[in-house]
Amino acid sequence: MAGLSLKHICKVYSNGFEAVKDFNLEIEDKEFIIFVGPSGCGKSTTLRMIAGLEDISSGELKIGDRLVNDVEPKDRDIAMVFQNYALYPHMNVFDNMAFSLKLRKVPKAEIESQVREAAKILDLEKLLDRKPKQLSGGQRQRVAMGRAIVRNPKVFLMDEPLSNLDAKLRVQMRTEIAKLHERLGATIIYVTHDQTEAMTLGTRIVVMRDGIVQQVDTPQNLYNKPCNRFVASFIGSPQMNFFEAVCEEQNGSAVLKIGNDSISLPGEKGKALLSGGYKGKQVIMGIRPEDVHEAKAEETENVIQSEVTVYELLGAEVYLYCEIQKTNVIARVAASTTAKVGSKVRFAFDTEKIHVFDKDTERIITN
Repeated sequence: MAGLSLKHICKVYSNGFEAVKDFNLEIEDKEFIIFVGPSGCGKSTTLRMIAGLEDISSGELKIGDRLVNDVEPKDRDIAMVFQNYALYPHMNVFDNMAFSLKLRKVPKAEIESQVREAAKILDLEKLLDRKPKQLSGGQRQRVAMGRAIVRNPKVFLMDEPLSNLDAKLRVQMRTEIAKLHERLGATIIYVTHDQTEAMTLGTRIVVMRDGIVQQVDTPQNLYNKPCNRFVASFIGSPQMNFFEAVCEEQNGSAVLKIGNDSISLPGEKGKALLSGGYKGKQVIMGIRPEDVHEAKAEETENVIQSEVTVYELLGAEVYLYCEIQKTNVIARVAASTTAKVGSKVRFAFDTEKIHVFDKDTERIITN
């Protein structure tokens, strides 16, 4: 296995379009790195540059200690798993998995051993004689992974490998891939637009937008300490609630005014706003749905009343939708709630979990 180094990587197409701009990342051996972002953000292009399927316009790519900018894909010692499986329909599972080994003229006994070992890891032992058309989507994807595993590459590259599967299979395959990473101790780079996949699989996540890296961090830090409004809104489901607010000072503390309502910021968050010169200025306040709850009778501070417009029961919890100052807001509350559509509810905000962003730059102020 190996680490990777990407320094000032750019991709500019012949029409002048910059798909990836100054991409920098150091990937350690055995890391599980996720590239995540909306369609067209440059994540698959970056993966394809690592694979050698796209030329690098400028910058430096190393796999281990070897500069590979101009090295052919077949000589980079990487294995790629695509979303469309890319299996040979006329070959059975065994031959699909063994194909790259046969091309390399690996001895028959070794091929047999490596394919059967990979089949055991992926629970494919009983399917080795079947053709791809006789397999389910999840089984085909496991075969595609098995074909990658037998090559014993330095790096596994996975481009949205679960996007063609139904929801239940995706959850199952996520677990399989996590176990696989643990068992192989492999370096994996995985592209997805699904932030749930990103949060559950990655040791670190690279969030991209318009070809630019927004933040690289652990799933926990991305969730709790987003560097800007885009990361805050992209990571988390349902997404974070955002309000336009005005920062005011009352008795030496910072208060956010949302229309006629006030939200007091606790110590350090308030200090960050006041010392940053935001008094009297408009800012963006963000809070996650799970940090908005129904206020108890005795709660009077940091409470805003609104009418429930949509009620969604998700079994163990309920999403209550309402409107506050012309902004749609979601509160994630216990299934025991008595609120329903049309109910007037007092919503309380967990002020320790509030994020405040600069209105112009959208950078975080309060982390």
